[in-house]
Amino acid sequence: MLNIRKEFPGIVANDNITIQLKHGEIHALLGENGAGKSTLMNVLFGLYQPEKGEIRVRGEKVNITDPNVANDLGIGMVHQHFMLVDTFTVTQNIILGSEPKKMGRIDMKKAEQEVAELSERYGLKVDPSALIRDISVGMQQRVEILKTLYRGAEVLILDEPTAVLTPQEIKELMEIMKSLVKQGISIILITHKLKEILESCDRCTVIRKGQGIGTVNVSETDANELASLMVGREVSFKTEKVPANPKEAVLKIENLWVKDARTVDMVKGLNLEVKAGEIVGIAGVDGNGQSELIEAITGLTKIDKGTVSLNGKEITNLPPRKVTESGVAHIPQDRHKFGLVLDFPIGENMVLQTYYQKPFAKNGVLSFGKIYDHAKKLIDEYDVRTPSEYTQARALSGGNQQKAIIAREVDRSPDLLIAAQPTRGLDVGAIEFIHKKLIEERDKGKAVLLISFELDEIMNVSDKIAVMFDGQIVANVKPEETNEQELGLLMAGSRQVKEGGN
Repeated sequence: MLNIRKEFPGIVANDNITIQLKHGEIHALLGENGAGKSTLMNVLFGLYQPEKGEIRVRGEKVNITDPNVANDLGIGMVHQHFMLVDTFTVTQNIILGSEPKKMGRIDMKKAEQEVAELSERYGLKVDPSALIRDISVGMQQRVEILKTLYRGAEVLILDEPTAVLTPQEIKELMEIMKSLVKQGISIILITHKLKEILESCDRCTVIRKGQGIGTVNVSETDANELASLMVGREVSFKTEKVPANPKEAVLKIENLWVKDARTVDMVKGLNLEVKAGEIVGIAGVDGNGQSELIEAITGLTKIDKGTVSLNGKEITNLPPRKVTESGVAHIPQDRHKFGLVLDFPIGENMVLQTYYQKPFAKNGVLSFGKIYDHAKKLIDEYDVRTPSEYTQARALSGGNQQKAIIAREVDRSPDLLIAAQPTRGLDVGAIEFIHKKLIEERDKGKAVLLISFELDEIMNVSDKIAVMFDGQIVANVKPEETNEQELGLLMAGSRQVKEGGN
């Protein structure tokens, strides 16, 4: 891609960027949230047309007018938010639009056979007949990769592929990428996780604020150099904080039982306490009841048994608005589903919890002037990169959407801040900023409950760690008295290491 320029109203997303991918390499595309990484790859995949520049494939100049042209050229893309049909099987999703036919009808038997052979050849084990809604996020990602390989992709673009994966799934994906490269596939990895670049990539092209900063050989660089190239300043990887000074209990959960949508018990007699002035981190492999626990506290799902109390008052099974008004803020783990109304302007998203209160409403009439003034203040304070406060939320990059949610929740100065995966999909600069905000809330005497699948985040930010396995807290440990290996064993259900919790 040579001197690519892509503009949107009020913003230059890509300003004359050049990137070259060699045959059989894993090439990282590194940059902050909103730097223009996904935009550049959407140009390569034919979703956007550039204002300037050219694309060459095997030396030949090409005009990629839409994704079908990209597919024909052997370019496939796995998007950050998967493009799968929940109610279809794995096979139906993989062949969609390229179905094998027999006598004018789809030959499902042949399709399942082809998918099974493909998954065997590339070491991407999937169940061809499973429904998408019934398989894990890591499995869904394999389906997305197989979908591109089924169409003959030789160049694979992976957009933030590890943002939604557990540590184990990330490890598996790294192995899959290395094995694909051995079989002649070339990969562009859009990411801002420096560890993954250093572990798996050959070269790395850095973009900052829409401009190409340069390309480096990964074997000749380190995390500090990559971080400063990405954000344009030195970045601290260690969160600075004074020891916690916990006071009275703000959140108290006793003998909590919660079922999921399939009426399976996911939280089983859980006990937990979070005090004012401390950050309690919940460590655990995804799927051990963390989502149901958060939804139960915030009123998004019904509690079967047990109690949830805030500042000594019971809030069990209150509707979400009442929970919010009682002093709970919630940074949800799925920002699109629970955090934003994507078709609303970002300014209106900033008051989703408070739009009906003064000064944003008077006698039931909204004051848009006050709403947008307030939003502008938060956008500046939290460095949310957006053309304006009137821009639709869906037009922002994932990381800037996340910053907007955090600005809205922290600004309300709640007694309890629940932060679920607060830095998922964020770059090192934004992570540093958000960790500081969580610690600031703690230092103001607020209670913070942090749920994260990133073990280094849990270790770095928490004052106390509660390990969750199979719907229960199986151990309570202090970060300075444990390590990632011990936590990993506890997360896998080994109670021999350290007793505690229930």
